[in-house]
Amino acid sequence: MTTPKREWYEGASYHITARGNHRNDIFIDEEDFKYYLKIIEEALLYYTNYNYGVIAYCLMDNHVHLMIKTDCMPPGKLISRINSIYTKYFNKKNNYIGHLFQDRYHSEIIADDKQMLETSRYVHLNPVKAKMVEKL
Repeated sequence: MTTPKREWYEGASYHITARGNHRNDIFIDEEDFKYYLKIIEEALLYYTNYNYGVIAYCLMDNHVHLMIKTDCMPPGKLISRINSIYTKYFNKKNNYIGHLFQDRYHSEIIADDKQMLETSRYVHLNPVKAKMVEKL
């Protein structure tokens, strides 16, 4: 069975989510959160010619939300780099083997300004709704 091709066009913005395998935590301590953010920065520099931009993000214990603006390439290379480097780090640090993330990442194109605002609101309020924090 082939993997369906993701919808993409130049300048598309996406809401991307990646969940831990079996819904397990992918961040155990503060160092993990910081390292994932460092990898995002490094990946943006690595693909600087593709002009990716991070609009918003939220790192939860067992999943991530990224709002990504593309320019001339779909976000697949960026997300693949981020998640593969993080998986190697996490597995080595915790003496794990195998998949850290469940399936491949999920992506949804943000079609218009209204959806952009709704998605941003959802991403920013996610830790409040999950009772990870009391306020933003």
